Amino acid sequence: MRNFTHRSIITSAILISTFYYAQSDTIKSKKIDEVVLLGSRGSGRSLTDTPVPVDVINISKILKQSPVNNISQALNYIVPSFSSTSHTVNDGTDFVDPAQLRGLGPDQVLVLLNGKRRHQSSLINVTLTPGRGSVGTDLNAIPAFALDKIEVLRDGASAQYGSDAIAGVVNLGLKKRLGFSGQLFLGGYASPVTNNFSGGLDGETISLDLNYGFKLGKQGFFNITTSTQFRDPYSRAGVRNGSIYNAYNAINYRAAQDGVDIDGLYGNIGNTPNNQQIINTIKQYATKVNYFSSNFQSQISNANSITALQGLLGGDVTNDELAYRGLERKDFSIRAGQSKLQSAQLYYNSELPINDDWKVYSFGGYSYRLGNAGGFFRLPNTERNVNFITPNGYLPQIESTINDYSYAAGIKGKWNDWNVDLSNTFGKNTFDFGVVNTFNSSLANNSPRTFKAGGSEFLQNTVNLDLSKKYDVLHGLNVAFGGEYRYENYKVNAGNENSYASYDIYGNVVTANTPKDNLVTDFFNVTRPAGSQVFPGFSPDNAVSGNRNSVAGYVDVELEPTDWWLVEGALRYENYSDFGSTFNYKFATNVKLVDNFNWRGAISTGFRAPSLAQIYYSSTSTLIQQGNTTQVGTFRNNSEAAQALGIPKLKQETSQSYSTGVTWKVPKLNLVVTADVYYIKIKDRVVLTDLFFRPEGIKGVDFPVGSDQAVLQDAFDLARASAANFFANAVDSQTKGLDVTISQNSKLGSGVSLENYFGLNLNQTKRIGDIHASPKLVSQINNYFSEPNRVYFEEAVPRIKATLSNVLKFSAFNVLVRNSFFGKVTDADVLDANFDGVIGKQEHFELNSRFVTDLSVGYDFNKNVSATIGSNNIFNVMPSRNPLINSLTADNQFVYSRQVSQYGIGGRFLFARVEFKF
Repeated sequence: MRNFTHRSIITSAILISTFYYAQSDTIKSKKIDEVVLLGSRGSGRSLTDTPVPVDVINISKILKQSPVNNISQALNYIVPSFSSTSHTVNDGTDFVDPAQLRGLGPDQVLVLLNGKRRHQSSLINVTLTPGRGSVGTDLNAIPAFALDKIEVLRDGASAQYGSDAIAGVVNLGLKKRLGFSGQLFLGGYASPVTNNFSGGLDGETISLDLNYGFKLGKQGFFNITTSTQFRDPYSRAGVRNGSIYNAYNAINYRAAQDGVDIDGLYGNIGNTPNNQQIINTIKQYATKVNYFSSNFQSQISNANSITALQGLLGGDVTNDELAYRGLERKDFSIRAGQSKLQSAQLYYNSELPINDDWKVYSFGGYSYRLGNAGGFFRLPNTERNVNFITPNGYLPQIESTINDYSYAAGIKGKWNDWNVDLSNTFGKNTFDFGVVNTFNSSLANNSPRTFKAGGSEFLQNTVNLDLSKKYDVLHGLNVAFGGEYRYENYKVNAGNENSYASYDIYGNVVTANTPKDNLVTDFFNVTRPAGSQVFPGFSPDNAVSGNRNSVAGYVDVELEPTDWWLVEGALRYENYSDFGSTFNYKFATNVKLVDNFNWRGAISTGFRAPSLAQIYYSSTSTLIQQGNTTQVGTFRNNSEAAQALGIPKLKQETSQSYSTGVTWKVPKLNLVVTADVYYIKIKDRVVLTDLFFRPEGIKGVDFPVGSDQAVLQDAFDLARASAANFFANAVDSQTKGLDVTISQNSKLGSGVSLENYFGLNLNQTKRIGDIHASPKLVSQINNYFSEPNRVYFEEAVPRIKATLSNVLKFSAFNVLVRNSFFGKVTDADVLDANFDGVIGKQEHFELNSRFVTDLSVGYDFNKNVSATIGSNNIFNVMPSRNPLINSLTADNQFVYSRQVSQYGIGGRFLFARVEFKF
């Protein structure tokens, strides 16, 4: 309550000061409009004259003033309709935050770099989280310090830019400045009321960015940016509840202290168990467990078979054994929070005039990142641990190596009064998984501790030719047309055999013909699972290389019939080699109703081509039950399994978008107001289904021939699978919302100014209509779009989000106060904490809305050097705590949601930044 009061006081003071300055007679008018190029093939327009809403963000200024240090964070706090969700313990998404615009998918927003299409990540999000089943663009592969500004077009633009622009377009503009500049950033979390916080700072970040620009010839330039970052992890996991040790672990540990491996005696790789020897050894070392009661010791002493001992030794002895080993429950906590990251990035931007009319240009860069994220702790009392080597269990970790390359080159100029731009843009992203501090538990003591688990690659090459010409017709006519050719390739690379295979007791790979008695089990006869724990590697069956190409042509016309009316129209035809063609249009207008008050509106169709990853990705695992070997996992959309189950070939998503709004400008007050409502309907959205299961006959008797269940049985038999999920064009959706922005700048006297910005987004996305199901899977139709899937589709992004930022400048000081409101979201209980493929009772959990306040103070020592100190989330606001049910918190490990938090779970972040420029 105290924090809320503080925030209210600060917010109220800011609003009062804003009103006071706006009414002051000493206000001096200055230009408040910026020129927008995004969304127009013409010469650019002011923010209030565009027919669709566009945000222009001076990222250089934002970095100097606020506690953000990457693109996703900046947009998340500045653009209310933009969301970037922080994940933890979610495989590769610990390193690539899915970014969403207007509540739609990460792959439904197009990202441009210097106006050219940016390639997507090769990582596909297959976890049950926001953006499930999508492939987004990795914004953080580009250092924010390399950018001059960011433009965000909040409207469908597929007719202008092609696939993915259903929700809008983000254009990242690289720096062109001359001279030398840089910044040193230091920060860390200071959150004393949260879990696993030992004082001082944790999750520390240090980064150094340098930028240098110089002239090429008389009018050209070359600008280069280097960026390095080191980020430590933090954890906000709770103290573990539940069982950690059983009685067998206690006996096993006493034996291991004498160098005796009871698991090895029982029948790990290469050994034939001698049951009497095992029984005698267990009885011998049971006597050394001094907290066993005399009655329990007698039961062990009187047991004459392995089966009898198995029935006795599974009981929980955690508290006594912790005391014996000198450990605490917190020693078994996972790392729930920020992953570890090291990165090095280099980007450049250049232009060189050839003559007065033509110039060549080039830009691009390279990004290297090495991340380390923790998984679920493998406890001593599970078949996933090798007790002789790690008697207290282990925390397996995913080490991801992400390489990102991009290069663009082109020539532009004038030809017979036509503006011509010919370019080639190349991009590639690779995502390689390593697994460390882990086991392939089927190899038991012979298992390595590190694995190469394979990875993915995505390559894209785009050739563009764009022409435009302005005619002196009425009050202005701009005609543009052009074409595009794009080639894409997606690969999955297999890992080493030991990262995905299961081995028998003789060290041979398990197959369908492996006898049940040859499978490696723990003492309780539970089969040890295949592959590297935390992330089983991709197998040769998953390895694939798929490609496609597309050819597109467009025409774009802008006409001003009068000085108060603008009309825009665009048509685009695109043909893909793998699913066919699509035709899209856009019509938009801006009408000046009175001076400085405009009405605008747009209607358009759009599309998104299914990503190659959605077509070709697969991840299958071998499941061994009662001696039978079957396949479980994600099967390719074009696989025999998909065809057998009637899953149709993926096709493009199609959309209809409508928007209308007003803009109001008050030059005397330096005030600009925009308000836009929108409606987006999308058909055939691609989703990743939940698992479909092979139906079983009653008591081993098959279903009647010809029945629906019998047909489905045959389909699963053909697929050689017991359970499968797929990518499918399964649902339709509608999105409705409102965007409001208010910006106001005031100048009072000499050296004193106040900049105010308010942004609001109301947004709701819902599935509409029937689920598009295969006739063979109608009996399991809910698995197409399960309740957890619905939650992350409809309720994981705030329906209300707002930001109010105020920057006061006086003398050499500047003070930023920013209040961000994140509306409530819902998390679904989908945790499989025991790794048995079974999720317990599903209880959704609603995270309450929160205010997050940022405060920073900067000082300019001179025109070249400045320093800023401050805090993100200065009042240490945390998300709602998960309810105390083990299925959601995993024995109190996930105190806070690991999947839907909009501002992370780290708490208060303190930072200091020094910036210099010459």
